[in-house]
Amino acid sequence: MPVSDPLSPPAPSTTNPLTEIYRDDWLLAVHKPAGLLVHRSPIDRHETEFALQYARALNGGEHVYPLHRLDRPTSGLLVFARDPATASTLGKALMAGEMQKTYLAMVRGWTAEEGLIDHPLREHATDRRDKDEQPLREALTRYRRLATTEIPVAIEGYPASRYSLVELQPETGRKHQLRRHMQHISHPIIGDTNYGRTRHNHYFAERFGHGRLMLAATGLAFRHPASGALLQLRAAPEASFLQVLSIFGAALPALDGR
Repeated sequence: MPVSDPLSPPAPSTTNPLTEIYRDDWLLAVHKPAGLLVHRSPIDRHETEFALQYARALNGGEHVYPLHRLDRPTSGLLVFARDPATASTLGKALMAGEMQKTYLAMVRGWTAEEGLIDHPLREHATDRRDKDEQPLREALTRYRRLATTEIPVAIEGYPASRYSLVELQPETGRKHQLRRHMQHISHPIIGDTNYGRTRHNHYFAERFGHGRLMLAATGLAFRHPASGALLQLRAAPEASFLQVLSIFGAALPALDGR
């Protein structure tokens, strides 16, 4: 059974950074900005603000239960169950691969039009001092190219630099799967400080006045736990994400979250 979180609600004067996307008697869906942790983490012990406590505030102070995770630097759609039974039902659906997640990412280079990345990954140990090698686990990601651009800026020795906007759909749920898979096919995500290219990250941070991971959760589809009807949730990328995508100009498709 899900365990209720130990977080206390944020102070009443604090502006809630979450944007409500959908609500019914069973579910609460929000947009999480980049930089906000979903819940308390042993790696970031000093942090005091979490999406979980802000979602609780939106839920009238009642407990909520996160159905999935988003890395701290990833923005986008985050869904909570409003009761333990719903959390249990949808948790099983997630483990069974019955939820389809969709992300947008801006990556270095021009990708193929579409593809399947079939590359097993090892789970990272929570404690980095643990040197025991983790076993390889199946990891699958589908991608589809939405747009390409080339800017007349020499970043890594070439006279111009190329980028793609891609739609990503993970079919498994390994830690940092999308970020590691895009690195594996030599198209790392812009702003990724762990698996990306430092010079490209620095260029965009300087050009736009902020550095961010160019990865956003934009869609989640699953069967509603009460009705069984297909529920398709969408969240448009936040302003800081769209600002960087301005380099695509007229080639950028509509990204309104519908």
